[in-house]
Amino acid sequence: MTGSLPLPVIDGLELGAPHRSLLMPGALVRDAHGRARRLPRFFFAVDSWSTALETRLTAHFMLWEFMDVDLYEPVPLRRFPRYVPCAVSLLAAHLEVFRTEVGTPVHIAANGGYRSPSHGRSAPGSTHSWCTAANIYRIGNEYLDDRDTIERYSSIATGLLPAMRTRPYGHDAGCADDHAHFDIGYVTAVPTDAADEEQEWDAR
Repeated sequence: MTGSLPLPVIDGLELGAPHRSLLMPGALVRDAHGRARRLPRFFFAVDSWSTALETRLTAHFMLWEFMDVDLYEPVPLRRFPRYVPCAVSLLAAHLEVFRTEVGTPVHIAANGGYRSPSHGRSAPGSTHSWCTAANIYRIGNEYLDDRDTIERYSSIATGLLPAMRTRPYGHDAGCADDHAHFDIGYVTAVPTDAADEEQEWDAR
């Protein structure tokens, strides 16, 4: 276990072949600009939906909010145990600072937190595959579905949090028009008690 989260940390390279092929732990992928990015290798193992519902990441965010996906996620990854990149704790911490600033609940959309690199609607190199991105569809009673609302909250987030990146309002690729996209980049979290990162990756 790591910190106060009651979740075991799993080296993705030690998972069975079906999960390794879908999660691609430690693999290099290309982002939308063709730049190489290395996918997360270490994951929190979540044994049940009940555990996801009960696990508090911060004062106002629960683990389940970052795990809510649809049928575009492959079936093996929708079955428990499920695996969430350890960077979820970093994303939640950033969103908690933002939530404190706005002083009202912040709602993550379905498919708006972690999506595996095998999710049918994820673009290659999407920061959602690192669990470092969140699509926010509502803040308090306001729905983020127009330019003014999206840009106002995006400005608050980037002004408050130096690591936070947002997408511009728009209908083209790389933009958002019915939510605010917040991300903290291609962060891979390695717990202090994780396996040696330089060991031979014989599981591949």
